[in-house]
This record gives sequence, C-alpha cells and structure tokens, in this order.
Amino acid sequence: MTDDAPDDPKRGERIAKWLARAGVASRRDAEKMIAEGRVKLGGKVVETPATFITPGDHVAVDGKPVAAPERTRLFRYHKPEGLVTTHRDPEGRPTVFERLPPGLPRLVSVGRLDLTSEGLLLLTNDGELARKLELPSNGWLRRYRVRVHGRVDEKALAALARGVTVDGVAYGPIEAGLDARQGTNAWLTVSLKEGKNREIRRVMAHMGLEVTRLIRTAYGPFQLGILPRGAVEEVNAKVLRDQLGLDAPKRLREVAQAPLAEPPPDAPRRPPRARNASMGTRRPVRGRDGPRGRGP
Repeated sequence: MTDDAPDDPKRGERIAKWLARAGVASRRDAEKMIAEGRVKLGGKVVETPATFITPGDHVAVDGKPVAAPERTRLFRYHKPEGLVTTHRDPEGRPTVFERLPPGLPRLVSVGRLDLTSEGLLLLTNDGELARKLELPSNGWLRRYRVRVHGRVDEKALAALARGVTVDGVAYGPIEAGLDARQGTNAWLTVSLKEGKNREIRRVMAHMGLEVTRLIRTAYGPFQLGILPRGAVEEVNAKVLRDQLGLDAPKRLREVAQAPLAEPPPDAPRRPPRARNASMGTRRPVRGRDGPRGRGP
C-alpha cells in the first residue's frame, strides 16, 4: 500500500518518494523494490518505505548507487508503433527506453502507450511528478486520432459522452467525433480523461469498429505537433513552471482542459496554427527507431 503520509522536515524525505524523484521508478514500484529487499541505505537493506533520507545518505538499488534527485525535467517523445512502454520486457520485445537517444537522464513515462499505439508520450526524470500527472483527478484530457475500419454510427459516437460499460468495465465520458470517411475506413478524434488499459480499442470493438491506427496527439496542455517520429524534445523550464505549477492546481486544471488545435493526419483540410505548450522547447533529438517518418 502506498504511504501518502507527509514527510518530516526534521527527519528528511521518505525513501520511496526520494527514489521516485530520482527517476528510479514510480513511488509504488519503489515500494515494491523495498519489499523485495533490492534497496540499501548505507549498506543495509531497507525494510520499510517509512525510512527517511537526509542529504549525504548513500542509497543503492540492485547494488548500483543512486544519485540524488536533480531538477525536474519533462520531455515530449514521439513514440513509434512496435515499442513497449517499459524498461524491461520479459518477452524480449524492443522498448521505448532502449530506443531513446544517448545522453538523457534516467526517465519514467507518464502513462503508457501499448505496443501498436503511437504518438505523444511524456517522459520525466521525476517519478513523483509522473504519478501526479497520471491521476484522473487532474482532469487531464488525452486526445487521440483513431483510424477505424467498419461502419461508423455518429449517434453512437455521441452517446459515448455519457460513458459506456464493456464486458463489465465502466468507462467514463468519451468525446468522439467523425473527421473523415472513405469507404469502410474513417478517421475519428477521441478525447478522454481516464485512459484505462486499451480503453479506446475495447470501446471501438464494442461498437463493431476495428482500430487500425491509434495516435495520441495531446496529453493535457502538451501536444505532439510536428515532432518527428522517434524524436525527443525537452520542455523548456519556464514552460514547465508555467504549465505544471503544482502549487497552483486550479491553473493546472484550466490549462490541461483548454481546447486543443491539433492537425489530423491524412485529413484533407489545413488546420489553423495554434500556440501550445510544445512551444518554447529545445530542438528535437532523433531516436533510434529507424526511418524518419513524418509525424501526424
């Protein structure tokens, strides 16, 4: 169980939270590491997540020293399909973190994209921040471009705004609209706030539609934009402070839920140019995913 008790300024910071901020893992995963005896403090195995860390303490995970947390950094990454969003895959499939360019700090993902999904994936060196940004209570909109095969019923799409239950799983309100149709193929724009496992694919299958391509174009105030496939771009520190000031949750929700202008892939129209939180970022760094395909 995650220990959300506040830190004691006199005793320091709880070790699971410290490990999360150091980018080792999320707080929950850090607690699992502690339970498995993989974490040591001053050469001794840590037995409880309630252990406190003070400046100068030496921490190791799996025998490797862990550096103290650095300043919080956030990156936008254009994930190609065919990569698993994990550090280690027991099936030996290629992972997102194996394909990142060299020179980056240890990163964790904000949420996930499954093997065949592509598009915007936020990465951060602060596992505690990742945990906060994933919470449904933040009201962050995840926006997707979805190509489906089958007959699209626009009334049924509109009804998703009331939520839907599929195979006993209740999904919250989903905004879905038809953008373009050609024969039995169509492009949809889908927005949701929860992002449960394979939610879009399962809901579309429930409606008799097969998802043939799924691209995340926005996560809260951050957009994929024209970031090339496989590229990584760090969010400017000022933009990070302005958009993610965690001491101002009201502003965070307002920005995250603001309307987004996103150019749909393969659409016949030219969308208006929009200012967004992807501006003010550094030049993108190419990943190692092969061909440099054009982003959506």
